[in-house]
Amino acid sequence: MSSPEPPRITANTHIGPDVDLEREDIRLADGTRLTEDVATGIIDQVRRSSGRPSLSGQPATSPQIAFRVTPAVRERAARVAAREGKTISQLAREALEARVASAP
Repeated sequence: MSSPEPPRITANTHIGPDVDLEREDIRLADGTRLTEDVATGIIDQVRRSSGRPSLSGQPATSPQIAFRVTPAVRERAARVAAREGKTISQLAREALEARVASAP
């Protein structure tokens, strides 16, 4: 049996007081006491690290472009991407980058 997927954490995920960190002595694996400040830092780090890495290599969100195609184009793109070991997003990104690079 496979283990269940953990819940997805987003900026809107309510995380909330399960314990009173002022009264209870909770320790992390390294022995550090879990305080409200430490917990907030952990939550911020998890929220920043979720999702895909930025294409720029910097800690930032990559802009997205969405557009519609016909089912036939989607099917052909899926076949080409699979044959090349890529995702459709990678294939589309490469095609757009090539077109923009050749523009005056």
